[in-house]
Amino acid sequence: MKSEQKSEYLLFGAWAASVLALAGSLYFSEVLKYEPCELCWYQRILMYPLVIILGMAMVRKDASQWLYVLPLSVIGSCVSLYHYLIQKTSFFAESAPACGRVPCTGQYINYAGFITIPFLAFIAFLSITIIMLLLNKQTKKEKNV
Repeated sequence: MKSEQKSEYLLFGAWAASVLALAGSLYFSEVLKYEPCELCWYQRILMYPLVIILGMAMVRKDASQWLYVLPLSVIGSCVSLYHYLIQKTSFFAESAPACGRVPCTGQYINYAGFITIPFLAFIAFLSITIIMLLLNKQTKKEKNV
């Protein structure tokens, strides 16, 4: 497989993860009527631009966009992980700030005892982060060849 084609697949994978996260968040809030807490809003603020940035990068076949995507996905991973720890551990739940009308410790879904909305967001951000690191490695390899 050509290295350019690998870069295109990586961009598509990252874009698909961001679109799936966007669709999931809108499904939870608009269809199921789950009101997002404050930390959920921060995660959305970090995820939604990734759909546009990665979509444009995919169309333009611009692998250098990893540089702009990576900070958003890493920060989003940290926020999601923190939110998940607030929900699942007593240590973080005690130190959690008040989040407004909807508490950040609330769990609208809890599949298999550990899959919550922040967990899903964490998986999406982490996937995008890993793909961006692979894309960075791929672009460095292309420059050396």
